[in-house]
Amino acid sequence: MTLELLWYLVVLVALIFYAVLDGFDLGVGCLHLFAKKDIERRTILNSIGPLWDGNEVWLVIVGGALFAGFPDVFATVFSAFYDFVMLLLCGLIFRAVSIEFRSKKESPRWRQTWDVVFSVASFIIAFGLGLVFGNIIVGIPLNDSKDFVGSFLGFLGPYQILFGLTTTALFAMHGSIYLAMKTEGAFHKSIRGWINRTVLLFFGFYVLLTLATFGVAPHMADRMKDSPVLFLVPLLALLTLLNIPRQVKKGNDGWAFLSSCLGIALLLGLFALGSFPTLVRSSINPAENSLTYINAASSPLTLKILLIMVGIGVPFVLGYGFYIYRLFHGKVRLDPHSY
Repeated sequence: MTLELLWYLVVLVALIFYAVLDGFDLGVGCLHLFAKKDIERRTILNSIGPLWDGNEVWLVIVGGALFAGFPDVFATVFSAFYDFVMLLLCGLIFRAVSIEFRSKKESPRWRQTWDVVFSVASFIIAFGLGLVFGNIIVGIPLNDSKDFVGSFLGFLGPYQILFGLTTTALFAMHGSIYLAMKTEGAFHKSIRGWINRTVLLFFGFYVLLTLATFGVAPHMADRMKDSPVLFLVPLLALLTLLNIPRQVKKGNDGWAFLSSCLGIALLLGLFALGSFPTLVRSSINPAENSLTYINAASSPLTLKILLIMVGIGVPFVLGYGFYIYRLFHGKVRLDPHSY
């Protein structure tokens, strides 16, 4: 295995961790306004309160890995998607502020305002991430110098919007299952209804997106056509996702959440499988102008040094995450120090 390929896998694994962990945070935020009572909304916030900031560390790792390991990709993505990046940053900032500020006053209007901010910011982040992935699949206009020559409106095609809605529905389903694990009583029963609706919503968008992908981006299936055994990946992803309503019906919220986590990981693996070895596809001349993990990588010495740093730093992140999740496992119970 080459250093370039190994670093590509580092980026992919970090992206999977971010989608799985911050995905339920974003899903919880998208569902937040469906809770009508103040105590229910406080329960939602406290379910992710100790975890959300640690989950976002993986997004920093993804950005840092691209910046150091694939600088051309970092430059292209962050310049081409500059407007989206600014929106995502605003979403991340306002989501954090709303979590911390929401319960600082007893005023219903104050709390309602921050509830809306929290939910809208979560939706913007989830939808924006889906838009970025959708555009990476269909390609963005890169010229012979691999410079972006498009416009903001070019990113808002029907396929990309459908991808954004599918991603949002996926995270909403993921977040509703997480909330089922963290709640009890009447609110828990309500959330189980949320799960059923978000599962149906996600599978509806997922079927539409799959059909659209065959028409808009048939290249995503090329590698599987060359090696039919790879069709096991989408099959396994589908079976894992179908296991979610099965486990929910049996009352196994924990197993449903694990299935959701594995399903998200497999979907990202399917994305990587379809786009490999391309990191940023050019819609002008895909064969010549696209950025791959080979032509966009840093020098071997740089990658070697970076891998040493990752080998030292990531275990600390994993250890911290394991400790926090272990410490705050179980049902949410409000106290005077809760959000």
